[in-house]
Amino acid sequence: MKTFSDLGRLLMKAVEFSIDKIKKIAGEIDGIYTENIELGESFLDFAARFASMPGTVILMSGGDNDCSRYHILGAKPWLTFTGRINEMKIKAEDHSFNFRADPFDTLRNILNAYKPYVQHLHGHNIQSPFAAGILGYLSYDLKDSLEKLPRTSIDDLYLPHICFFAPSIIVIHDRKEDRTSLFIPERIVSGKSVLHKDLEVFKNIQASKQPLIESFSGDTDGFRSNFTKSKYINAVKQIKEYIASGHVYQVNLSQRFEMNFEGSAFGLFKTLYNLNPAPFFSYINAEDHFIVSTSPERFLLQSGDRLETRPIKGTMPRGDTLKEDKKLGLELKNSKKDDAELSMIVDLLRNDLGKICKAGSVRVVEHKRLEVYKNVFHLVSIIEGVLDKNQNAVDIIKAAFPGGSITGCPKIRSMEIIDELEPHRRHIYTGSTGYISFYDTMDLSIAIRTATIVNKKIIFSVGGGIVFDSDPFDEYDETMHKGRTLMEVFKGKEKVLSSKKHVWINGSIEPIDLAKINVTDQGFLFGYGFFETIRVDKGKPQYLEEHIARFNQTWKHLFFKRVPDLTWQDIIYQVISSNGLLEETAAVKIIASKGNSENSSLNFTLIAMARPYTHRLAEKKELGVKLVIYPKPRQTPLADYKTLNYLYYLLAGEWAKKKGADEALILNPDDTISETNTANILLIKDKTFIRPVSPHVLPGIMEKVVCELLLSWGYMSESKKLCLEDLFLSDQVIITNSLIGAIPVLSIDGKKLKKPTDLWLKINNAVL
Repeated sequence: MKTFSDLGRLLMKAVEFSIDKIKKIAGEIDGIYTENIELGESFLDFAARFASMPGTVILMSGGDNDCSRYHILGAKPWLTFTGRINEMKIKAEDHSFNFRADPFDTLRNILNAYKPYVQHLHGHNIQSPFAAGILGYLSYDLKDSLEKLPRTSIDDLYLPHICFFAPSIIVIHDRKEDRTSLFIPERIVSGKSVLHKDLEVFKNIQASKQPLIESFSGDTDGFRSNFTKSKYINAVKQIKEYIASGHVYQVNLSQRFEMNFEGSAFGLFKTLYNLNPAPFFSYINAEDHFIVSTSPERFLLQSGDRLETRPIKGTMPRGDTLKEDKKLGLELKNSKKDDAELSMIVDLLRNDLGKICKAGSVRVVEHKRLEVYKNVFHLVSIIEGVLDKNQNAVDIIKAAFPGGSITGCPKIRSMEIIDELEPHRRHIYTGSTGYISFYDTMDLSIAIRTATIVNKKIIFSVGGGIVFDSDPFDEYDETMHKGRTLMEVFKGKEKVLSSKKHVWINGSIEPIDLAKINVTDQGFLFGYGFFETIRVDKGKPQYLEEHIARFNQTWKHLFFKRVPDLTWQDIIYQVISSNGLLEETAAVKIIASKGNSENSSLNFTLIAMARPYTHRLAEKKELGVKLVIYPKPRQTPLADYKTLNYLYYLLAGEWAKKKGADEALILNPDDTISETNTANILLIKDKTFIRPVSPHVLPGIMEKVVCELLLSWGYMSESKKLCLEDLFLSDQVIITNSLIGAIPVLSIDGKKLKKPTDLWLKINNAVL
């Protein structure tokens, strides 16, 4: 029987085995090509040439702080490493390796795999903190790979917990020496050097025309928080109760802001840097998301065996006048509360560094330094230590991550409380960005004042340390001061990115993101409800009377109450108008949900919502649909009505698309034909249309309209049980619903049916 340690060793071997395979693809490093270069432009303008390339990382040092020396560009990665929990992915060349492993073990293996090739660089005339290695980020949520912690907040972004790129092009600008250097790791792949290829790419990009930096814009309504002010204040009060009860001494609490975003992430990065150049600016193009960080706080610096961390605790807004500014700076410097808070975190970090430093080497070099930024003052301390033998960058990170200044004290209990009180996972916020070289140098910042741009949204968080003496209202105001730089950069750049969607719910039009449904609603709990989908052309609902008649019939059957007395045509007009859809084709969905049966004043929920509708054949080359037979027959009386218990059909449709088809053909338990996952079926043979008989099939509104039309054209009607062979023997098969009208079926499970005539077009000309 294998023990946990046995399994751990096996897992480690699996990682090492994967790294060996990866090295064969990515190559080995045989040296570092070095060249001093002249940019002829600012480093920021130079870096813009690479910003659109996936895997580009730009680290900029702003201001006159003593840790603001180097600008670093890494581009054209020859290796990419990402991971979530224990699902790791490494890409090299055109190969992708997916395996299960601990993220820190994987990181260690990558560093160890290439460290021997470049170790000799240290002290061999390479005057650069980074000439070969990896750049990227560690998300705050990586904490779950270090400690067993509760996970009760929502991870709605589903982004990597760890993300690093090994660049083949590295450019370093030393601000102190005013010197710019190019470094290219000389890789040997399949016995051949690829240096000439990497160098050629760099020279071509360097000689290319300066790219136009795209603009960026946000919502006219600005950022929305995942806390209301009152909820944030109550959360602060709850932390104070935890402190009073002896759980913790301090907890960092944050609120997350979100807004629609359009344009260039690098444009935002450049604008922020020009406005307020802090010491640790980061831009990471992770292909499907971007990180833009304007952090003032160093997390960990390694230079050989020398370590440093610079926690920030204590924030005060800048004054409007010189006199007020000086007064506020002194007030922060002399604040007993902030002194106690910073001292507490300094002790925590001294303890963290003590885990991997030589005994007696950890010391506080400077305490309570007042640092000045555009919007705020900060109090900073500097702690140093000497790394113990046999410890490396991964050991350093594991000992200190996440940074104590942005969790609280004690760290583990503070992180538990953060997860309890904050609605969403933090991801990059209070994680870290920076570089780790292959030769014992590292510089990581704390990811505060940091935004993620993903799925056309920009998301960032701001927070502060809560102690027993904290004033909840002041703490809320402090988060707003800290977020001002990111918020204000969008002023004058507001744009209506898209019409804000609205929904009609229980009698009123609401923005869709503000509409609320009670969690005890039985439609939400059990799918106890139903819906109708109505096609609306330029404000005119199609077959509304028939849809509402079916709606009312279902209402009586499921709810056993009088139908609602509503003018649905006017409601549909309201929801179409509020969504800006009066001049186009739209799909309107009316939903009735059973509501909370314990609430006698309102025992149902009514919703009407609208979306633009494009006919499914509009973007298809073939004028028809392909079906595949869904392997799980359906037999349920719920199919007699269009209930919210729709998961069976949803899964059937998704299954069909994975098979390369358009719709799933649903069978009855006796293998006779029933319907598709969205439509009714009609067979045409000679001058007869045939409807399949099925124990439970919802009579379609469009099906009825089409059948009545065919009868008026002289067709005969027939209803009977149909088997699969009947579909292939018919002249043509048509599917119908209220949105599509009528569409011919071209094939079933890849086997072609008879070529359809233009009957479906004639039908649609008459009914749509």
